[in-house]
Amino acid sequence: MYDQFDVSLEDAELLREVELTTNLIIAASESDEPLSPEEIDEILGVSPNDD
Repeated sequence: MYDQFDVSLEDAELLREVELTTNLIIAASESDEPLSPEEIDEILGVSPNDD
């Protein structure tokens, strides 16, 4: 029987954002000091030249 409310959704972009946010939270919780901008860029996989 067809159920119109049984819809599987997957938003790849949202899942990636959640993963990046989770990585930042873990790194921040493991650090004794605030993360530097360079550390944040490394965790997010970006470089200063990615403009």
